[in-house]
Amino acid sequence: MVDTQEYDVVVLGAGSAGYAAAMRAAQLDMKVALIEEDKVGGTCLHRGCIPTKALLHAAEVADEMREGSSIGVLGTFGGIDVPALHAYKNGVIEKMYRGLTGLINARGVETISGRGRLAGPDTVEVNGRPVRGTHIVLASGSYSKTIGQNITRRVITSEQALNLPVVPKSAIVLGGGVIGVEFASVWASYGTEVTVLEGLDRLVPNEDAAISKNLERAFRKRKINFKTKTLFERVEETTDGVRVFTADGKEYTAEYLLIAIGRGPSTSNLGYEEQGIKLDRGFVVTDERLHTGIGSIYAAGDIVRGVQLAHRGFLQGIFVAEEIAGLNPKVIDENEIPKVTFCNPEIASVGLTEEKAAEKFGRENIKTVEFNLAGNGKSQILGTSGFVKLVRRKDGPILGFHAIGSRMGEQIGEGQLMVSWEAFPEDFDGMIHAHPTQNESVGEAVLALAGKPLHTHN
Repeated sequence: MVDTQEYDVVVLGAGSAGYAAAMRAAQLDMKVALIEEDKVGGTCLHRGCIPTKALLHAAEVADEMREGSSIGVLGTFGGIDVPALHAYKNGVIEKMYRGLTGLINARGVETISGRGRLAGPDTVEVNGRPVRGTHIVLASGSYSKTIGQNITRRVITSEQALNLPVVPKSAIVLGGGVIGVEFASVWASYGTEVTVLEGLDRLVPNEDAAISKNLERAFRKRKINFKTKTLFERVEETTDGVRVFTADGKEYTAEYLLIAIGRGPSTSNLGYEEQGIKLDRGFVVTDERLHTGIGSIYAAGDIVRGVQLAHRGFLQGIFVAEEIAGLNPKVIDENEIPKVTFCNPEIASVGLTEEKAAEKFGRENIKTVEFNLAGNGKSQILGTSGFVKLVRRKDGPILGFHAIGSRMGEQIGEGQLMVSWEAFPEDFDGMIHAHPTQNESVGEAVLALAGKPLHTHN
């Protein structure tokens, strides 16, 4: 007879959504099992956010070394020591992994190692053993899409790109979204000749059009090649690289092809459909409270359609745990999920773009302002250009925050607060932003939106 382990909550997947759900549920005095076939932390910690941002920090240092002489700091950029780079990156991952496992254990969450499979409305089977939970949370994460291409030594996804043993001399990046522009930025800083191919009419097409235009201008200045409205047709490998053919009859050659067209939901062969869980193109269908409609089964993170961001999954994991505990948490508004793209220059946004706001309320009912970072002292010290753009409903609240420039991702917190709390520009009366900081650019944009700009023209 097989022993069945009993829990209040069983979580399948220990990425950002899964471990957040497990830890919050344990904090609420529930007995929790967290099932993971790899390592806790998921894609974000081991193959996504953290390692990518470590490489981006190295890219920032490389750029600063190149530009040092322009501010009187003598030095030269001698190239990338790839083994040392990977040691640095892996050291960051390992330190955070140890910290996370310690926190999970301290909460009393039981981690079960193995590939789990939904075997019933209250049961996950792992390593041939049933694990029963009064409540089940599906948080199985995502994978890199490959559009049917075989992953080889020369045709890679972001997972392989993070561990390349060399800096490519040349690379083609298929996809001009978040992943694509971040890797294009990294490699360009390392000295790679980069070409980005994007099927839509602009880079980062989910951002405000003004942001896309500014990023494209910055990429041209950095000599990062890109082609928009360009559809991939096929790739051929050669002895020393790849030949990429596009639908317009063009051909591009490079050492590597990085497929960066987004991530798909990891829901195949996990027993979801067999147990009645409804899927839509692989994504788990839920109601606004993340319930699947089957038993007491919830879903969170990248398997739920929407922006696939670690912090969104983290928030959803907390939400589900509190929902199970009967705390009736506030429904998550996807428009209030902040987004940061860590290319150079950085992009930060939350809320509605100008286009979306006009579509929703009518263009005549929308007001926008842009504060150019040329008028910001700290940005001039850093040598960055860009702007902060605010979108407002006329005589109404701020609907969107959009910024581009070095380190502007650090300003997203205030942007999220103003959008989520439906702030009016007048709500900032009496508030001051410290000088000299890039944060002042947010304050200046608010002043302009209120009709009283100081460091810019009306």
